[in-house]
Amino acid sequence: MEPLTINLPSPEATGDLARRLARAARPGDAILLSGVLGAGKSVFSRAFLRAACGDPEMEVPSPTFTLVQAYDAPVAPVAHFDLWRLDGPGGLHELGWDDACEGIVLVEWPDRLGALTPVEALRIELLVTGEEARSARIAGWEDRPVWAELAAWRVA
Repeated sequence: MEPLTINLPSPEATGDLARRLARAARPGDAILLSGVLGAGKSVFSRAFLRAACGDPEMEVPSPTFTLVQAYDAPVAPVAHFDLWRLDGPGGLHELGWDDACEGIVLVEWPDRLGALTPVEALRIELLVTGEEARSARIAGWEDRPVWAELAAWRVA
């Protein structure tokens, strides 16, 4: 199926997309976020994690230096990986990748996963389209109800 493209005119719209997807996430899911620096991956991740954990005020530090942060969400544990500093999948097992995949994994810079990239992952590419505006190219989860919701919400 062809990816959906959704216009995100503001960081708030990016957060809205993340919250919609957090409601649809379930154990075993992988959400892969790609895009250039400043494309909104951190904005998306913070909104996703706050929604998944049911805490809109929760502090969500970037895992840029720790590489992974774990969260206890009601539906499943969520592991937020930022692979910017990795040059490949070699160190992922030491970071708890295998155990994390039993819950939900949210991955920034998924190109570093190599052969460990989950086949059934939801792939989101964030593109800069203006000073605050972004667009999201989304592929995966076409068989879930959230896909129809996103297609109806889609602006682009």
